[in-house]
Amino acid sequence: MKVHYINIFLGSILLLATSSCAKMEFINPTATNSNITSLTAYFTSGTYSGKEVAKYAITDSNMTDYVIPIPWYYPEESDSTTAKYMNSMKIVAKIENNCKIDPPITVLDLTKKNKFTFTNPEGSQKDITISGEMTKSNECAIKSFIASPGDLSGVIDENSKTISLVSVADLSEMTAEATLSPHATISPDPSKTHNFNSGFQFKVIADNGKDSAIYTVKKQIPNKLQNGYRNGSETKLFSNDMTTLGVTNPNNIHPTLASIENYVILNLGNGSSPQYFKIATGTRIGTINLGSANATGAITSDNSGNMLICNYAPNGSMLKIYKTSSVSETPTLFISYKNTLGVGLGSRLHIQGDLNKNAIIIATVDNSTNCIRWIISDGKIGNPENITFSGISAWGGQDNNAKVIACSSQLSDGCFFDYYQGGKCTLYYSNNWNNATEQITGDSNGNGWGYNTAAIDSRDFNHKKYFSIFEMGYWPDWGLPGHLFLYDASSISSLTGAIDTSSALKYSFKVDDDYGTVGYASDGRFGDVLIKSSSDGYFMYIFYTSNTHLSFGGIQVDCIDK
Repeated sequence: MKVHYINIFLGSILLLATSSCAKMEFINPTATNSNITSLTAYFTSGTYSGKEVAKYAITDSNMTDYVIPIPWYYPEESDSTTAKYMNSMKIVAKIENNCKIDPPITVLDLTKKNKFTFTNPEGSQKDITISGEMTKSNECAIKSFIASPGDLSGVIDENSKTISLVSVADLSEMTAEATLSPHATISPDPSKTHNFNSGFQFKVIADNGKDSAIYTVKKQIPNKLQNGYRNGSETKLFSNDMTTLGVTNPNNIHPTLASIENYVILNLGNGSSPQYFKIATGTRIGTINLGSANATGAITSDNSGNMLICNYAPNGSMLKIYKTSSVSETPTLFISYKNTLGVGLGSRLHIQGDLNKNAIIIATVDNSTNCIRWIISDGKIGNPENITFSGISAWGGQDNNAKVIACSSQLSDGCFFDYYQGGKCTLYYSNNWNNATEQITGDSNGNGWGYNTAAIDSRDFNHKKYFSIFEMGYWPDWGLPGHLFLYDASSISSLTGAIDTSSALKYSFKVDDDYGTVGYASDGRFGDVLIKSSSDGYFMYIFYTSNTHLSFGGIQVDCIDK
C-alpha cells in the first residue's frame, strides 16, 4: 500500500518532466495504520520560506486534536522567534492511501484550531482539528567545556553526564567556559572560581524550565579503546544553513574548511573574511582578520593547529599562501608561486603533517591532471614541484576540479585524488605520485551522474587511519541529497567497491537540504570535507560543506572505552 501526501497548496499539481533530466519519483514506506502518521510545517515567507520548521510524528490513531509543536526559536541557536510565522504555515499531512482530508489542507493559521473531516479507507469519518503551539526546547546538554588556566578541554561523556579534565595539575582554582544547548542556562556560574579536583557539579536547565541535567566535572583520565573510534558514538553536532551566513548567490562561492584551536573555519571563497565557529555547536563567533591575505581561494589546516589561506590565481598571476595558528592573529605570507600553468590554481589546498616540522602541502590545479606539491622538512619549505598523474583523463569536465591529498607527511605513502569524471566518481590512489589505481567507485545504484565526489580527506585517529568522502548532490531536490562517508583506511587495499557499499565503510550520513529560496549552484559546484582530531585525542570531527546543499555541518565520534 503506497503512502501519499496531501499538499497545502490547493489545486497545485506537480508534473514530472519527461526529459533525460526528469526528477525521480520516490515511493514512501507503507503506513501502518489508517490514520494521519505525520504533519510537517514549512515557512511560507521571509528568509526561510520553503524550509521545514517542524515534523510532528503521530502514533495515536484515536487522536482528533492535532497540535504541532513549533520550535520557539528559528534557527534554534538564534534569538528570532517563530511567532510572526504562526498564522501562515504550509502543512503537509502524510496519510495512508485511500484516506482523505476535507477540505484539502491549505496554508494554515496555526494559532487557531483548523477544522477538517478525516475519512479512512473503510469510509468511517471523524472530525479533527489542526493547530500549532510554540514550544520551548527541552534540551539541556553541555556541548563543550573549557577550563582555565590551561585551556583544558573537558571530555564529555553524555551517557554518564561526566566531564573529565585530563590533567595531573592542581585544579582547585579554575574557571570555565561552557557551551550549552541553545537557550539553556547553567548554575553555578562556571566563569566563577571552582575546585575541579574531585567532583564539582553543574546543573543545566532547558529553555522550557522543566527539563534539567546535572554534570559532574572532575580530574581524571578516561579509558581509551586500543585503536580506532567507538562504534555507535557517531553524533551530529550541527548543520548550519549557509544562507544565514551571508550566502545569497550560491554560484558565487566555493566553500572550503579548516580547523584550529577550538574552532572550525568556513571560507566562502568570494573574498569575504573566513568565518569561525565553535566546534561543538557550530555557533558563529567571528571572522578572521585577513590583513594582507586574500581569501578568494581555499583554506586548509594541518594536524598541529596551523591554517593556510590563499587567493585564487588565474594563469599568469601570483598564488599567495598565508599562514596563521590563531583566529585572532593576522596571517603572514608563507608561500608565493607564479602560476604559468595555463589554468587556474588555488581553489584546492591540503596539508598533511605539521607545517612547523614535516608536512606535505598540495594545491590541486584546475582543469588538468596536475597538482603543485611543497615538501616541508624540519620546518623548511622545499621548492614547488609540478606533479602530473598519468593514465587518467583530465578533471576538465563537470566543474573542472579535483582534490589531491597526501596520505601522510611521508612522501612514500603516496596520495589520493578524486573527481567527477563523467559520473564515474572514482577515488584514485597513487603510491608513486604518477600512475594511479582505482579504489572506491560511484554509487551502487548507478546514480554517480548526479554526484561529485571531489571532496576528500584522510587523517590518523587513535592509532588508525580514516578516510572521508563528501558526496555532493548536484540536484538535492531531485532526490539526490549529499552524503558524508567515513571509511577505515588502515589498509589501502580495503578501500574498494562502491562508495556506499565498500567493506571499509564505517559510517554514512545524509546531508540536509538547506538551499531554500536562494536555490543551489547550477555550475561551478563545489564541496569540501575536513577531518580533525581533538587536542586530547578523545574525539574526531568530520566537517562538510557545499554550494549545492548550502549546508555547513559537523559529525563527532569518540574513542572512549565504555
